[in-house]
Formats: sequence, C-alpha cells, structure tokens
Amino acid sequence: MSRAALIASIPGDEASVATAVGRHPSRFVGFFMFNPSAGDVSSRLSRAVSEQRLRGICLFPAMHGYKLDDERVREVFAAASEHGAAVFVHCGVLSVGVRKKLGLPSPFDLRLGDPLALAAVALRFPAVPVIVPHFGAGMWREALMAADQCATIHLDSSSSNGWMKYYPGLTLDEVFRRALAVAGPDRILFGTDSSFFPRGWQKPVFAAQDDALRGIGVNDEDRQKIFEGNFERLFPLASI
Repeated sequence: MSRAALIASIPGDEASVATAVGRHPSRFVGFFMFNPSAGDVSSRLSRAVSEQRLRGICLFPAMHGYKLDDERVREVFAAASEHGAAVFVHCGVLSVGVRKKLGLPSPFDLRLGDPLALAAVALRFPAVPVIVPHFGAGMWREALMAADQCATIHLDSSSSNGWMKYYPGLTLDEVFRRALAVAGPDRILFGTDSSFFPRGWQKPVFAAQDDALRGIGVNDEDRQKIFEGNFERLFPLASI
C-alpha cells in the first residue's frame, strides 16, 4: 500500500490536490469533490481531469441536492468516459463530524444517494469505473443490488462502517462475505478514511478489515487485490 487517493473535500479546491499530486505523482492519485448542479459541467471537468490530471470525480448528491439520474450527472459520466477518469459516488447516510459535535441538524437529503439510481446511469457508460464508498453507507442491500446489476460498480470498504447499526446482528465478516459473493474480489477496494491531523492513518480500521477477511478464509491473492491490486489496476502509475 504505497499509494493512496487524495480527495479535495471542498468544491473548487482541485488546485490543492493537483499541487500535491504534482509533487508526489508516484504516491497520490488525485480525486476532487464536484457539484454538477453548480453549472458549466463540461468545461470545469475537462480542466480538472485533463489539465490538472486528476483521476477521480467525487459526487455527493445528498449534500448538493440533485438526483443521480439527473442529466447533469450523465454529463459527469460522459466527461469521465472521455478523459479516462473514475466516478466516486457517496450514497446512503452522509454526516459531517463537526456538525454532529456542534449539535447542528443535518441538511442532507439521504433519498438522493440511491445506489439503484446510480446503477441506471453507470450502465450507460461501461468504460467508467464507479466507486461507492462505505459499502453504500447504510444502503447496503441497494449497493449490492447495484453492483450485481452493473459490473463497473466497485465497493469501497472505508470508514469504521458504523452504518452496520442499521442491520442488527450484521458483522464486518458478513459484510465482506456478502460483498465478495456479489462483486467478487476484483471489485472491492480497501479504504480507511484516514484524514486530517492528528487523525491520520487509521491502523485499527485496516487491522479490523484484515482480520475479517482472514476470518472468512479469503486467500492471500484476493486479499492483495482488495488491499492494493484493484486500486493499482484502476489507477495505474502514470508516466512521470
């Protein structure tokens, strides 16, 4: 695990990620948050994925208030297809830690982050890899259905996966078992949600996921795909 995705979590902050990737091209793959409802989709995306060489377009429909089968989302997929980028789509429960700590209500419409609507769009763009983080973040059943329907959808294992509280009795072992049964070892991507200082690298998240995979008997080859190989395949090291 010598490389990682680096995500700008503020719309319009592509330049910061592009600078980091430019300085460390062998370590970082640049992702950026994008709000298609802000308009001027094609030209903004073209600049980010071609001029700034970013490779992952991150959509947060519940946060920005649009449906995943909106025409503007299809424009995002069209740009990703043209420029060889991936689309990362946050589905399910979306929360911001700072808002929770301050006791602020959530302004997000969770109905907009439906993996089934995502699958309908993704099927039209078979060359575009799609990543759904946190196993669908609570929309677990729908994420599995979407991945079963659309072969380009990948499930990302990042975060503590606290969404499992919505499924009494569900364990991380069983999450991986079912994900592997539906998507297979080639469409699961390891992630920890490591972030700001001093939080940093989330070693306990890695340890829990590794233990879960070993516990259900996943072999070394398939664990290597999940922890590193699939990411390397989707985002091969570009010529420097």
